Parts: sequence; structure tokens; C-alpha cells
Amino acid sequence: MTLPFRQLFLCSLVSALSLVSIVPNTNSANAAVGGCPTPALSRFQRHKVVRGETLESIAQRYNLIPTTIIGMNPALQNGAIAVVGSVLQIPPYNGVVVEVPRGETWRQIAAKYKVRADSLFEVNGCQEDPRIVFVPGVNWSPNGVVTKSPLPTDTGTPNRASLSGYPLAQVATVALAYGWQINPATGQVFFHSGVDLLAAMGTNVLAIAPGTVAFANDQGTYGKLVIINHSGGLQSRYAQLDSIKVTVGQQVKKGDLLGTVGTSGQPSSNRPHLHFEVRSSSSLGWVAEDPKGYLKK
Repeated sequence: MTLPFRQLFLCSLVSALSLVSIVPNTNSANAAVGGCPTPALSRFQRHKVVRGETLESIAQRYNLIPTTIIGMNPALQNGAIAVVGSVLQIPPYNGVVVEVPRGETWRQIAAKYKVRADSLFEVNGCQEDPRIVFVPGVNWSPNGVVTKSPLPTDTGTPNRASLSGYPLAQVATVALAYGWQINPATGQVFFHSGVDLLAAMGTNVLAIAPGTVAFANDQGTYGKLVIINHSGGLQSRYAQLDSIKVTVGQQVKKGDLLGTVGTSGQPSSNRPHLHFEVRSSSSLGWVAEDPKGYLKK
């Protein structure tokens, strides 16, 4: 299959699936609260070109680069202009849609396009066997060579020094570390976006730094979940709780009580533990970071 035909096929597939939902605000704490965010391929919009618009002005409107829009719209790939009245497919980020060879893993796809495997996995809704995927931060080009493309400016530069603490009164054993892991319950490989800290049922869970409570409720696989937004574009998440002791909008200080340890949601282990995450705000939303560098007692 030649590149132009493959691009036409993939972009036509995007169109046929009616991927037209509005792109959520990636600065929102709730934009990616669930265990698996909405796949990028289901967050495409359609833009109807009006008089006076250019490819550059349309790209600027959606915080993209022009080649991203060209790559998603085969009619523009021969140098044609965006005709008034035509409808363009608009992705949520800069990137490309690619067809995945059967049997290829997320890590192999990520290595091929030189992107973070965990971000690629989450951006595509945590599919187990991807066939068509969106690769963020990669630039389409007419000769078939893909290169890294500039992403929209991040909403803030994380100040890692501003986030340091421990979510329990005592240092706990790590039951499951951050990164690619084998689920002890199912035997399947999955990406673990946080760290599981073993603790007795009912153990107090504490804020690791000052911030504002952005979420405090039940949320899918996370179970009872508390999210705190911190300065510097950082966020901490405390999940699988037994109880929640704070409310949305509440200002908390380091060491304040947030809730208690439990087994709510869909934990990877039946043993009581705290699922703890640190995320940073970026053009791809709240991206999971390795909590290890932030956990200091």
C-alpha cells in the first residue's frame, strides 16, 4: 500500500467513524480522571471552511501546525487550498494517524516514532491490541518520513522542587511500581500510571504538598479518588480510598488529611493500599510522571 493511499484510507476511516466530539479542555482536572482517557481518535472535530480562512488561520485556531491538518486531509496533500465549504478533519493535538502491524506492541510503536510509550498508550484509550492509532507529536510529510513536530505550548512549566512529600505517616512497601507491569490478577501487561503503597485499611492518607482539591468522588477504576492541583502545573492523585475527607475547592496544606486507605474501584491487588500518582500539565493533558522522585519522607 503506497503512502498516499494509506493516508487516504486512514483519514477516510476517521471520517467514516464520525469522530466529531468537541476537544475537552486539557487544563481541566477532570479531562483525564478515568483510568483510561477518551481515545484521541474519538476526539476529532470537523471544521467547515468559511470565506477568508486559510490553512494557517485554521491551524492557529486549533493550536496546531498546518502540516498536521494536511496529514489528516488527503485532499490537501497535493498542495490544494482549503476550499470554502469543504469540511476538514481536525485532531486534538499535532500528530499522525498510523496503521499498526499485527502483533506490534505499544513499546515498539513508541520506539518507532520516538515518543513516550505511556503517553501513546493513554492518548489512545489504553487499547490492548491497537490497529489504528494516533501518534502525538509526530509531523506528517509528503515523502512518507515522519518527524517530531512542535506541540502547543504547555500550560505551565512544572516546578519539581515545589512538590515533595509522602502521602502516608510511615514509609510503606511498594506493592506495584510505576511503569509497564504484569497485572498480578490477570497476567496481562499494562501501564501502571502510579505507585501502590501497602497500608492497613483505614490508614490516614495525607496531602504531599499544598494545593487545591480538584476532584473528590468515586471515579471508575480509581474507586474513591482525591485529586489535588499544585503550583507549577503539577497534580497528585490518591485513589482506591475507603473514605474521602475533603471537598472540591478546599485548600489543603502539606500533611492535611484527605481520606483513608481502602480497596475501592478496580485495584490490582486485594490487599489494602494507596494508589498514588503525580501528573504534570502538558499539551497532551495531565501526563503521568514517575512518583518516585516526588516521594520524600
